[in-house]
Amino acid sequence: MKPPTKNEIVRYARLYEKRWPDAAVLENKFFEWFGKKRYLDKGTFVRLGRWKTQRQIKNYLRNSDELIRLITRKALRAQDEKIRIETLMELHGVSWAVASVILHFAFPDEYPILDFRAIWSLGFKQPKSYNFNFWQEYVERFRRLCKATDLPARTVDRGLWMFSKLNQKA
Repeated sequence: MKPPTKNEIVRYARLYEKRWPDAAVLENKFFEWFGKKRYLDKGTFVRLGRWKTQRQIKNYLRNSDELIRLITRKALRAQDEKIRIETLMELHGVSWAVASVILHFAFPDEYPILDFRAIWSLGFKQPKSYNFNFWQEYVERFRRLCKATDLPARTVDRGLWMFSKLNQKA
């Protein structure tokens, strides 16, 4: 399957925004946070994690504020892609998907959110488990699509998610 075209991405991103008009407010708060700070505190970490998945709240809360600040600073300062994402997964409750959310908001033009919907929309088969090689290929395909369409990563991410939501068979 080919990824959606630029026009399709824009159309589906608008549908996403229409369906969840309040999402942009919270997403903008995350972008603003990272625009000022290169780490997360516990409150922001829990809100960001909950935005992706509520299932891990108990685990998010197991992390101390100090540990969250230390780990997120280390990850966001790293130049190496593997160190960035794998360092974030040292926090309780942080999987590939949640780590991708942190990177997506911390580096707005560089990272997609890892989600089965976007995976499908980008033409990947859902892997049984994630690993760095899959992540790297996924990120590169996403970046190429952003560059080819000349669209912001958040628009592309929303469009891919909604494209799958409305077109992928269960």
